[in-house]
Amino acid sequence: MTIPDFQREDELFGKGYRIVAGIDEAGRGPLAGPVVAGAVAFANDAAVVRELLALGLRDSKQVSEKKREQLYEFISREAQGWAVGIVSEKIIDEINILNATKLAMKDAVSKLELRPDFVLIDGNATLFGLLIDQLAIPKADEHIISVSAASIMAKVTRDRILVELDEKYPGYGFRIHKGYGTKFHMDALREKGPCEAHRRSFEPIKSMVA
Repeated sequence: MTIPDFQREDELFGKGYRIVAGIDEAGRGPLAGPVVAGAVAFANDAAVVRELLALGLRDSKQVSEKKREQLYEFISREAQGWAVGIVSEKIIDEINILNATKLAMKDAVSKLELRPDFVLIDGNATLFGLLIDQLAIPKADEHIISVSAASIMAKVTRDRILVELDEKYPGYGFRIHKGYGTKFHMDALREKGPCEAHRRSFEPIKSMVA
């Protein structure tokens, strides 16, 4: 398991950047619910970095739900700034998941109280129209602390939304699988048909509603 570090942020602080934010998303692949992006900036504080690593900060996919909740609470207290951007399943259907993901990322950055002067993005594409210096890095969520933290904030936020959707649309198991295409979810779709939370542009839902 890869342990993230603060090297990229340190390099950027050394070049004169003052506020460096990491960006990551959660929920590109599920059949239901929104896509959520997180943006997190940390001050150049070695003590906070040490405590993050001691708490077990990793990419959100590599830690348990309980650990993600613990990290979420710590990051929300100790980050220099953090925010999330949420794009609904209806907008995903209108503009496609790639564009919706970029929109969520830009929304997260725009909501930061302190405007970053550099952003580090998980993936291989920068954000068009974001007038901030930026760098896209594949698997940044595994290697860069601010991006790992952004993945945690995005994942926990999205999981909480899916728990709410489970209460609103019972029987699909959203609380358990968070919208992914598990056997339980697929069986429920065949039995009940899609609900308002499902992405109409994703198969097999697209074919079901055609």
